[in-house]
Amino acid sequence: MKHIHYKLLSFFGICVFLFQFISCQEDKISFNEEIRPILNKNCISCHGGVKQSGGFGMVFRENALRETESGVLAIIPGEPNESELVKRLRHNDPEIRMPMEAEPLKEEEIVLIEKWIEQGAEWEEHWAFISPNSIVPPAIDSSWVKNEIDQFVMKKLVDNKLIPSKVADPYTLIRRLSLDITGLPPTEDQVNRFLVDSSYQNYEQLADEMLASPKYGEHWASMWLDLARYADSRGYEKDSYRSIWQYRDWVIKAFNNDMPFDQFTVEQLAGDLLPNPNIDQLVATGFHRNSVSNDEGGSDNEEFRVASVIDRVNTTWEVWQGITMGCVQCHSHPYDPIKQEEFYSSYAFFNNSTDGDLPHDLPQLKTFAGEDSTDLEEVKSWIVKNASKEESNKWERIIRTKEPMIRPLLFSEFDNVSFQNRGDQDFMVVLGGAFIKLSDVDLRKIAQVYLQYYRNEKESTKVIVRKDSVNGEKIGEFDLGYARGWRNLTLSGTEIQQSNDITDVYLVFEGEKDEYKCTVDGILLTESLPGKSLEGYENIRTIVDALLIKKGEKNTAIVCENPEKFQRKTHIFLRGNWMVTGQEVTPSVPGIFDSIPADKPANRLSFAQWLVNGKNPLTARVITNRFWNKIFGKGLISTVEDFGSQGEAPSHPQLLDWMALKFSDDYKWSIKKLMKLIVMSNTYRQSSSVSTELLEKDPNNVLLARAPRVRLSAEQVRDQALMASGLLSDKMYGPSVMPTQPEGVWQVVYSGQSWKTSKGEDKYRRGLYTYLRRSSPYPSFITFDASNREFCLSRRIRTNTPLQALVTLNDSVYFETAQVLAKEMQDTSEDLKKQLEHGYQKLLFKPLSVEKSKILENLFHETYQYYEENEEEAKVVTGTDDIQLATLIIVANSLMNLDEVIVKS
Repeated sequence: MKHIHYKLLSFFGICVFLFQFISCQEDKISFNEEIRPILNKNCISCHGGVKQSGGFGMVFRENALRETESGVLAIIPGEPNESELVKRLRHNDPEIRMPMEAEPLKEEEIVLIEKWIEQGAEWEEHWAFISPNSIVPPAIDSSWVKNEIDQFVMKKLVDNKLIPSKVADPYTLIRRLSLDITGLPPTEDQVNRFLVDSSYQNYEQLADEMLASPKYGEHWASMWLDLARYADSRGYEKDSYRSIWQYRDWVIKAFNNDMPFDQFTVEQLAGDLLPNPNIDQLVATGFHRNSVSNDEGGSDNEEFRVASVIDRVNTTWEVWQGITMGCVQCHSHPYDPIKQEEFYSSYAFFNNSTDGDLPHDLPQLKTFAGEDSTDLEEVKSWIVKNASKEESNKWERIIRTKEPMIRPLLFSEFDNVSFQNRGDQDFMVVLGGAFIKLSDVDLRKIAQVYLQYYRNEKESTKVIVRKDSVNGEKIGEFDLGYARGWRNLTLSGTEIQQSNDITDVYLVFEGEKDEYKCTVDGILLTESLPGKSLEGYENIRTIVDALLIKKGEKNTAIVCENPEKFQRKTHIFLRGNWMVTGQEVTPSVPGIFDSIPADKPANRLSFAQWLVNGKNPLTARVITNRFWNKIFGKGLISTVEDFGSQGEAPSHPQLLDWMALKFSDDYKWSIKKLMKLIVMSNTYRQSSSVSTELLEKDPNNVLLARAPRVRLSAEQVRDQALMASGLLSDKMYGPSVMPTQPEGVWQVVYSGQSWKTSKGEDKYRRGLYTYLRRSSPYPSFITFDASNREFCLSRRIRTNTPLQALVTLNDSVYFETAQVLAKEMQDTSEDLKKQLEHGYQKLLFKPLSVEKSKILENLFHETYQYYEENEEEAKVVTGTDDIQLATLIIVANSLMNLDEVIVKS
């Protein structure tokens, strides 16, 4: 009996312990879910990364737990009653109570903070800075579920006592699928095939077909070009032309080829630093040549070069990390754990590209045509024959880019020169007797020296190349000829005597001390061409020299890195002022993240690879969310540009993390596979019809119990009208085009540019090929919320204004498409109802209801009567006496303005 008594006591004790343990676990306060939102809402503005009143900050754990300026500890883990934070929150004196000059915290909020401190004040980094863990989708027993996305969504719906909507009707579904994948309505053949068999299997076949269409790449490139701030002009007041359309074409091809996103990332951010990069990889670097630049006379080139680098830092962190890095340029981040010096450590990655704020938009990748193209192929063949394919590729890059060019800013020493811009050394004016010194030139490898310059003097002058000193051994010489004025860069150079030295090299300019010689743009050092001892070498070298001077055709701006020994140093800009510098910093990533491996060089390439190394907590999440946002009209995190603590919390955090890992790990960064996963879910396939219950419980469709209704993008509205009328051109790639736009839009005083309307099919190409001038974007696009591309744009904010209806009713493009569609309606049948049905089905692919048919018939008869009474107006519409056609044009124009036409349901 006594034995039993002890056993019962022991059992009772274990139960009490377990109960307390379980209760403790249940009551565990989550800093991220429960405490951080309170602090961000009420405290962070005075105790954040910028302003730390009283020496107390809440962005970094060490700041929160250290002594304040008054010598007390605001937070003492385990001791809420001794913590100054709690005392201030509960103080009765409004002069002492926190938050200052604001409403006091609610009692339940203070209790939560007290419990958190009592439990040890365990700090958690913001969820987005913690790598996602492998997640098993919730088990859901439902025939509605088609894939794992549906499992996560259904679980959320069940938890909120909701059910999903039924699958959309075939007409709506096939149109939605095509608009989301290709950006265009489906073809008649696709519609007919789906109406015959709308099974899930046939739907999948159509999805695969659309993903394989070249139209897919054009559509999704448009989203990426918003992020890349792609435009055909340089920005600022003058806003002159920039040739960079080859980058746009590269993006289209990358999407169509399903280039893995990690490769897509590296080639755009650091294609020039890859081992033996090919021409396409150089074109890809145009991503960061899309930043605005100011080539107006009198502007400070260094100021605007710095502005471009800052833009590249901000853009990179927003696009790939969803971090508002622009907040850190002048001070530490107000809300997120990123310090000001970490902004400039990121800046250092981008601070050594050779481009500057110059009129010629250098460096550029030259394209040769005709005899020049033939000459280039001859050089490449010679080098392949006498060296290797890799060596041939290297020389092609040198010929087509003239890089790596050493700019005047990086010259080691110089004398008897002057500069045209304070703080900038890209225009070095050289006088007679001047010298330029280059330190530590490896003469074991370097065999040729070229000088790039401007010069308006017709008489030639000589440049002597010496080693060791101004008066050292002469190792080469060359003449500077006439360069035909200030806008014409030319190149002169010579072979130099090689040796086993790594030494200083001097370029010495002959002539009187104050006599003008030239304006230097840069110096190019190259190794020797292969096959020097062979017959034909001199001819090949002559061709190379000639091609280096050639301007090329259809050139495109690219990024190239300064030579390793001629790198700029990076300093913090005090309070963000580029003219007031602080301590020197080196390239690195913010301390909140895992660092770049120590065995990797600290350059753009390593940084780009770090973004997609599979360990970065943000990249896969941010990019997955971007594609979801584009398809559903709203991301799983609605603030697609801000994953920081001030951004919106994810509506389905587990789904986001599961998809991010699926994208990066299982799909190996395949965008098409991610896209197919989304569109094959029943979450995507739902009807967009909304019930009273859904409007009450989930008015913003956060829980995804229905499909969204989203207005088409600016480009899609126009492309759809062109396709319905049969005018849309399938032509891909090439220079941007100028379709019809209202007269007088380009009234530019001094740039000399004008809008020259394209001819033939170029007038009817897809919207992404339209010339985009930042200061004067295509009017109908900007009315429908397209970006002017001055800065990176993560999401277009959709508006609904009367101006949009005026565009689709009166813009010449939409009126012309209505004319063509109306003629097709007229030719289809003599029966009015069939004519109306044909026009409606060309746009929406579904039968015209009786009610809508009656409305359109009334519109037709009223318009017809009006034109009978006003025949001259009918002639203006058609150019003929055909009143019926004029009436049908008005009807077709009205059809194109239907809400259901310009909206994706």
